[in-house]
Amino acid sequence: MNKFYPLLVLVMLLLSARNADAQAAESPAGSVYAIREGYVDANGVMIYYRICGHGKPLVTVHGGPGASHDYFLPYLTPLARHYQLVFIDERGSGRSQTLEDVSAYTVENMVEDVEAVRQALGFGQISLLGHSYGGVLAQAYALKYQKNLSRLILASTFSSTKAINEVFVRMKEKMPAELRDRINKMESEGLYGHGKDYQKNRYTTEYMTAAWGDGYFPYIYRNRPDPNYDPVDNGKMSWDLYREMWGSHGEFVIDGNLKSVEYTDRLATIKVPTLILVGDHDESDPSLSQVMHEKIAGSKLVILPESGHMTFVDQPGMFEKAVEDFLGK
Repeated sequence: MNKFYPLLVLVMLLLSARNADAQAAESPAGSVYAIREGYVDANGVMIYYRICGHGKPLVTVHGGPGASHDYFLPYLTPLARHYQLVFIDERGSGRSQTLEDVSAYTVENMVEDVEAVRQALGFGQISLLGHSYGGVLAQAYALKYQKNLSRLILASTFSSTKAINEVFVRMKEKMPAELRDRINKMESEGLYGHGKDYQKNRYTTEYMTAAWGDGYFPYIYRNRPDPNYDPVDNGKMSWDLYREMWGSHGEFVIDGNLKSVEYTDRLATIKVPTLILVGDHDESDPSLSQVMHEKIAGSKLVILPESGHMTFVDQPGMFEKAVEDFLGK
């Protein structure tokens, strides 16, 4: 073997790497969207964040409570073309730290977590998008840290627990009698403590199927029902957080610590530009969004047609356009 062969191979590898770097440098800068992720120690709680995209920060907070940012993906990823898309998993949810003391799962504490993430990542003013429970969190953030917002987007959410509990009553009344009776029976018997040890701290399979399947499904999807939707798989979430915040008595009444959410009369103090999005068949009934629109001066209300709670799944193009038109590119 030629004694210079190893040196020749090394030179060829270096030239190949340099050519690859040159080609990458010549590629359009906007065609690559790297993902940056990490944790912020927010008031002693490790909060997971994930960033993708270019531009001004658009922070998103998810629903549940107790879900994670994952259900936004891949539907919101096109927004990374124009904005620095920042996903947060709320305390106790997704990849963020779970807490031994469930009483620390409150809207107020999560507001401070969002603010801690904003500061730690070095952002000035942010646009904040909250979906479902995340919309409640976004309102609470705006009511305390309005100076740190440039834009506010409230998607499929509510400003009054009393009002949405009334929506749930009407939802039950519209159910087929057999389904309503079956759900009422399971709720009256208690929804926790059944089955094997690993099943006792969550809803039963029967209840998840009845409530999230037959009961909720018409209000979750409309135009593009997710063929992978599974009401039992939907139960993969933070149950201790959910029970503390939503309550333990079923899907059709909020009686956990979220019952303190009564923001409607305070919404008039929000002066930042606000976009309110809702589906015309939304679980969070459009009437709730109409009230928020009337209270927040200058807000824009967009009701997406043939849409349930997952508006960005039912009408992804309309959702994206509404957000981009509101935020500007």
